[in-house]
Amino acid sequence: MKTNSAPAHRAASALIPVGMSLTALILVLIQATVVGPPEGADEGTLAHLFQLLLVGQAPIVAFFAAKWLPRDPARSLLVIGTQAFAAALALAPVVLLGW
Repeated sequence: MKTNSAPAHRAASALIPVGMSLTALILVLIQATVVGPPEGADEGTLAHLFQLLLVGQAPIVAFFAAKWLPRDPARSLLVIGTQAFAAALALAPVVLLGW
């Protein structure tokens, strides 16, 4: 029986969190190279966008896991690992720079 759904790794809920993490990484790089380190109590617009991008991934990843883990566990875990790696990659400069 043929299904009309895309494989787990091609689903939008698999790709969107990775794109959000990469966008967050770009924002950190812009902050580090163009704007400079955040000063004062309010970190600024780029920091708030960064936070929204990372927190906003959680419901998408949860939806992906709920939908795809029962159907295709091996590939789903690989995708979730990729999503986690992308989020860690975005967080790494923040942690390393002590922001």
